[in-house]
Amino acid sequence: MTPTRTLRIDRIACTGRGLCGELLPELIDLDEWGFPILKDRIVPDRLRAHTRRAVAACPRLALHTDDT
Repeated sequence: MTPTRTLRIDRIACTGRGLCGELLPELIDLDEWGFPILKDRIVPDRLRAHTRRAVAACPRLALHTDDT
């Protein structure tokens, strides 16, 4: 069985550039200032590659995934 992967945001590090919402709109909405709002913390298997790409692209390293 594959471990569950969860998504989290370091709100202190985030500066609201909105790149994560553009790269992963299935899991992240953006508020009116460009700050991310998670639709769901659980990352489905079909979105794991997209999630890794969004985490790697975050300019402030504020987006993280954890295995639970």
